[in-house]
Amino acid sequence: MSMLVVVTENVPPRLRGRLAVWLLEVRAGVYIGDTSSKMRAMIWQQIGTLAEEGNVVMAWATNTESGFEFQTYGVNRRIPVDLDGLRLVSFLPVENQ
Repeated sequence: MSMLVVVTENVPPRLRGRLAVWLLEVRAGVYIGDTSSKMRAMIWQQIGTLAEEGNVVMAWATNTESGFEFQTYGVNRRIPVDLDGLRLVSFLPVENQ
């Protein structure tokens, strides 16, 4: 079991309701819980099926150097990048500047 955090933006109410079955919604669109890797994979599958045009980031505790791992779904200015085995976030430029 490890701590799991899911943050959603612009996702359908159906996905938000589904996430609330397994995780606690501590703020609008922010869910936390303690899950197994099998449960985490099932939640990610539900995100991929139900998120539609929204975007989601899912982060969980691991025994890596940073202490966590994350993955994203959908379009967002924040893009995950790997730098020498460390996961970081890069920002895309704002359009029309």
